[in-house]
Amino acid sequence: MEQGLLIGQLARASGVGVETIRYYQKRGLLPEGDEQQGAAFRRYPAALAGRIGFIRRAQGLGFTLEEISSLLRLHDGGERRAIHALAQEKLITIEQKINDLQQIAAALRPLLTACADLQHYPECPIIATLYTNPGEQQKMADGKDSAVNSTQCTSCA
Repeated sequence: MEQGLLIGQLARASGVGVETIRYYQKRGLLPEGDEQQGAAFRRYPAALAGRIGFIRRAQGLGFTLEEISSLLRLHDGGERRAIHALAQEKLITIEQKINDLQQIAAALRPLLTACADLQHYPECPIIATLYTNPGEQQKMADGKDSAVNSTQCTSCA
């Protein structure tokens, strides 16, 4: 009896498509399967399903395939401190993105309020803001600039 899984079996066990496995192989995240003497198909260790699961979860957490490749290389070499450093860098990047998104949300809130206020803003302040430079956007969000009224908004009404 032959050992290991065919690529389709590995894909089903991992919850991904065969093309995903081939893509991960091309990117160096997964090894090629073992060729059995006289067999037409490669065989893969069932343990690769766990590695594929790791890749998918890491992607879900925002790691790029390049970062995942580094994590796997470091793990395979037992370099825990380097893994920690890479994860720490990722956390810093994520926290910066969260801060940026909070700033975007803070800028968008007053524009949404102004957009709903058809009496004071007959034209859409959201569209007008996107047509202006960033320095003018805060003035417009505060209602202190006439550029807010420069663009017609039919979608806000």
